[in-house]
Amino acid sequence: MKDGIPTTIGRLVSRAAELWPDRVALVEGDARITFAEADRRANQVAHALLSHGIGKGDLVSYLGKSSSDFFFVFWGAAKIGAVFLPFNWRLTPHELSAVTAKMRPALCFAEAEFAGVAAGLEGVGHVLALDAAGPAGTLWEWASGQPDAEPEAEVDPGDVVLVLLTSGTTGVPKGAMLTGDSLIHVRTNQPAGEIWASWDTDEVVVLAMPLFHIGGVALSISGLAYGSKLIVQREFDARELLGNIARHGATRLFIVPSALKILLQVEGIGPGDFTSLKCISYGASPISAELLNECREVFGCGMAQNYGVTESSGAVVVLPPADHVEGGARLSAAGRPLRGVEARAVAPDGRVLPAGELGEITLRARSIMKGYWNDPEATAQAIDADGWLRTGDAGHLDDDGYIYLRARIKDIVISGGENIYPAEIEGALLEHPEVLEAAAFGIPDERWGEVVRAEVVPVPGAVLTEADVREWLRARLASYKIPKTFGFPAGLPRNGAGKILHRVLRAPYWAGGDREVG
Repeated sequence: MKDGIPTTIGRLVSRAAELWPDRVALVEGDARITFAEADRRANQVAHALLSHGIGKGDLVSYLGKSSSDFFFVFWGAAKIGAVFLPFNWRLTPHELSAVTAKMRPALCFAEAEFAGVAAGLEGVGHVLALDAAGPAGTLWEWASGQPDAEPEAEVDPGDVVLVLLTSGTTGVPKGAMLTGDSLIHVRTNQPAGEIWASWDTDEVVVLAMPLFHIGGVALSISGLAYGSKLIVQREFDARELLGNIARHGATRLFIVPSALKILLQVEGIGPGDFTSLKCISYGASPISAELLNECREVFGCGMAQNYGVTESSGAVVVLPPADHVEGGARLSAAGRPLRGVEARAVAPDGRVLPAGELGEITLRARSIMKGYWNDPEATAQAIDADGWLRTGDAGHLDDDGYIYLRARIKDIVISGGENIYPAEIEGALLEHPEVLEAAAFGIPDERWGEVVRAEVVPVPGAVLTEADVREWLRARLASYKIPKTFGFPAGLPRNGAGKILHRVLRAPYWAGGDREVG
């Protein structure tokens, strides 16, 4: 505990209710919920979970868009040591079922529009539909008869509290296990004086990014630690976000650059409309100098780039507003490690490389995940015996410790903040009876940062069209994973071992760029 800030999520909720009982914690539409009320509701959910046989270490999942119910389930589970697993609601039933078959949650809360999907998922113990017409009624109806006092449970900072999905080598996501300590400590242990790190007690935070991603849920944890008002948006909507900033006097938000660009395209937006904003944090992809300048002109606040991965509990490297200088050399950097975070570049043989030499960026900190859920082999590949996490990103450090990312060792494509694994797309394409070979890869896109392109080689004599391939993929992949453009070459470049050379396919699209990742 630092400065009275506990490092378990359940205790963090209780502390907020003790310190700021009448302060508004959550705003969702016209609803206003105080910290005291939020704590009581989380306690009731905790007791309801216990009454349904859910206890410490059990996996509780959630299939729905961002809402206050998301937090009541998360916080309630945390109070009894259960583990919370939020699903990406954009995944297809086939993709979700692959995840649940692997992770086997004991219970799945599902919003009304997803309840039918949840009922058909493999490996789920029970489904509770969060709908008045469903078997459980609303979450409040389901839990309202339970005690609202703090449940008796032994929960330690090192216990796993949250599992977030991250891409795997087979295309089926892995579950990064995050603890209360890993989620809270790095966010509350930074030096005062930096606007991106120094939160006041009257902060208003808009949660516009999905809560099933680390960027969204991590911001909510910072808000909870400092008693902030959290404005919950069901999903990203540019006009709604701009309205929330103005209406509630928002001071902070996290957003991906592609969403920033969409905001700036809203008709009527202009300088002087957002004077309440102190800092916009962005991440998941680089920001162009042009977009940065336009953001500064319109929003008039500090900009801070965040770099991290799900396995590091989110941002552990920050490029602060002071380094966002027009024409500055450090604008191409991802940032510098936060206090308590170590970073280095290593060669393939494990040698630590000196400043300026390109290698894989590895990180060590209290925020590093405990491992992957039910996957010790993948855990051992990701984290070494000394606690260093392999990020899969290639880059170098300068003499001052700033990290510069130059390429992606893993083939993940980050499009609009979503991680997309090309192997999954290629696998779906190769299931098509008239596809001989396929390669998917990321190409630059002005709006989304990156989008997927696929090169598809038809079997001899077949005639494939883009419409044919799109229709095939639409039934197998979430819409955001479907390539934006296609090519139909006669063959694909390969090395001597027969492996497809993705870098050769990517090269023409990235020519002239100084990096592929942010």
